[in-house]
Parts: sequence; C-alpha cells; structure tokens
Amino acid sequence: MRLIRDIEHYQPSGPLCLALGNFDGVHVGHQQLIKECVDFAKENNGTAAAYIFDPHPALVIKPSQAPRLLVTAKHKAELLAALGLDLLIYADFTTQVAKISPQDFVRHILVEKLHVQQVVVGFNYSFGFRGAGTPDLLKELGDQFGFKTIIVEPVQRNGRVVSSSAIRQALEEGNIELAADMLGSHPVLSGKVVKGEQRGHSIGFPTANLSINPELTVPGIGVYAAIAKLDQHCFKAVVNIGRKPTFHKDHPTVIEAHLIDFQQEIYDREMQLTFIKKIRDERKFNGIEALVKQITLDRDMAASLVEIPE
Repeated sequence: MRLIRDIEHYQPSGPLCLALGNFDGVHVGHQQLIKECVDFAKENNGTAAAYIFDPHPALVIKPSQAPRLLVTAKHKAELLAALGLDLLIYADFTTQVAKISPQDFVRHILVEKLHVQQVVVGFNYSFGFRGAGTPDLLKELGDQFGFKTIIVEPVQRNGRVVSSSAIRQALEEGNIELAADMLGSHPVLSGKVVKGEQRGHSIGFPTANLSINPELTVPGIGVYAAIAKLDQHCFKAVVNIGRKPTFHKDHPTVIEAHLIDFQQEIYDREMQLTFIKKIRDERKFNGIEALVKQITLDRDMAASLVEIPE
C-alpha cells in the first residue's frame, strides 16, 4: 500500500474508488467500506483508496470535546493495508480546511484533484463546513459531477450498531469481548516501557509499565488477560490498569503488564498489548500477602485464557 500526505503527489493509476471517513479502529463497519473499494479495483483494474483527515477533525474544531482514539495513525495504516487497500491519503485537517463547503470539497478535491469514479461512505458520514454534507448530498453531487456514490448501511453486532464511539464505550466498561466483536479483532494498545515504582520485582511479579499516547482510548480500570508483543516475540501476560489502591490513596492510572515466564529488562522498548478478556475489577488488599496470592491467581487465569499465535 502506498501512503501519501500531500494530495499534490497523487498520480492516477486506473479508475479510482475512494472510501471517505476517519476509520478510527478500522472496525467491521469500516471494513465493509474498504471491501467495496477493493472489489471495485479488482473488477475495473483500478485503485482502492481511502482519504482520511489527520489529525481527527474534532481535535481541531473542538479539542476539549474530542474523543479518545482507538488507534494511532500508523496502526490505522497497517490495518487498512491488511485489508487490501492500494492507496492511503492522509490529508492535513486545519481550521481553513474546516471552512470548505461540501460542494467545494467535492468539486476541488474529489473531482479536480483525484478524478474519482466511485466514492464509498458510511450511512452517517458528514463532510464540509460544520458537517453540512450528508451521504444523500454526496450522491446528488456525484450525479452532477459524474461519479457513483455507494452508501454502506449500518453494521450491527448483538443488536447494536457498530461505531467507533460504541467501541470506546465497551472498552471503557472493560467489555473486551464486545469491543473485539465490533472491531473484528482484539483491541490493541502500544507504547514504550518506562520505569515505575519497581515494587513488582520485590514481590516476585515484575511488571512493565507502559507509557502511551494520551489521545488513545484505554480499557477501563481492572485486570486483564493479554498478549504482550516485543519485536516479533509474543508472551502471555496479565495486565493491571489502575491506581494501585493497596499502596496509594490517590495515584494516576497506570498500565502495568506482567509477562509470564519472562525475566528480561525491557526499558525504553516498544511493546504492544492485545487484550483478550477482563479477569476482575481492581481492588484494595489488606496487605502484601493477600495481594501476591491474588496476583498468582490472576497470572494462572491469564495463562489459561491466552493462546499465543503461531
């Protein structure tokens, strides 16, 4: 997959089918949009592409109300490439871009710059100044300018419409199974391993403290079974997301991963956590002995729940 960040670098290569949206999480609904583009490209010897504003428009328009993201731009690109996308266009979103009317966006970007033959959007897609553009308006403009518009209907899981906001809610509630069902894969969180209080070493359960991008969504406070990935190696892990109530009255939320049967120091290395299932809520223990006993149970539970991919 090619990735370009300046639309001026776009070079046509056969008929273009373009998916529009933010694609945060690249969930099963987004995957339907990308499939439409990939199928079009195969049938017409064309290009399957996505046009995504970066940063997320909400971070520019209303930063205080912007939702936390499900994936980084880099991880999003990896997920889209895995779906067979040929081209990803990351377009800068600024306050000036936010003022472009829906009609001008279609005329100047989709038609004059990209020469689209087909555009694919979700049922709730909005574009242009103050989100005035709707899928129906896009279809009308497509008829006017000579391209086809496909509107993908909502995808449901367990009676709920799949959306990035619904996935965020599931993660914040610790409902990993629901989030995974809507994503089409288990949720992932990546970051750098940093030094913590190093208390884990003293009680026999060393942990890797993960520092992550503050814009990302973190699963709710609790203990989770997970897969930890370092470089290309995967390990079973038990992850605690919480405030260490046994040792502190008030402490910032931290993400600590104990890698089962692993003893190396990994400070400053990048680590990826894939969440499999929530084991329990975080709670305060009366002492070290009770805490160690519970962590032992958590480790054994995580070991039984996690399967390392071959």
